Amino acid sequence: MKTLLTLLLLLLSLISFPSLSETVDDLVERDGLYYKKFSDVPFTGEINGENEGRRVQGRLKNGTLEGPWVMYHEDGQLMFKGAYKNGKEEGSWVEYFDNGELQRKGAYKSGKEEGSWVEYWSNGQLMFKGAYKSGMKEGSWVDYYRDGQLWTKGAYKNGKKEGP
Repeated sequence: MKTLLTLLLLLLSLISFPSLSETVDDLVERDGLYYKKFSDVPFTGEINGENEGRRVQGRLKNGTLEGPWVMYHEDGQLMFKGAYKNGKEEGSWVEYFDNGELQRKGAYKSGKEEGSWVEYWSNGQLMFKGAYKSGMKEGSWVDYYRDGQLWTKGAYKNGKKEGP
C-alpha cells in the first residue's frame, strides 16, 4: 500500500498542470476578451505582473475582468483599488495620485458611476462632490477651483442641470 501511494505521488509530480496565474505579458486582447497567447480559449485565472511599468493584480473569468483588482504606480504607491463583475466596474472604487493622495472615490454599478462621488485636485483640494445615478449626475453638485474656492453649485436630474 505504501509503495502504491509513493508511486502515485511520483506520477502526479511528473504531470504538468497549467498555471493558474499569468502575467499581463502572457495575454492578448481580442474583441474585448483576454486570451493566453496562442490560445483560442478566453483566459480564466489570476493575473500578476506589470502593465506599462505599473504592477497589477486581479482575476479574469472567461476572458473578462472579474473580482477585486489593484494597480500600483511605478513607484509602488497604490493607483486604484476596485472590483469588476462581468468585465465592468462594480462596487466601491478608489483611485490615488502617484504621491499617495486620494484622487477620487465612489462606487460603480454595471460599469457606471452610482451614488456619492468625490474627486480631488493633485494639490489635495476638493474638485467636486456629487452623486450619480446610472452614470449621470443626479442631485446636488458642488465644484471647486484648484485653490479651493467655490466654482459652481447646483442640482442635476438625469445628467442635466436644473435651476440656477
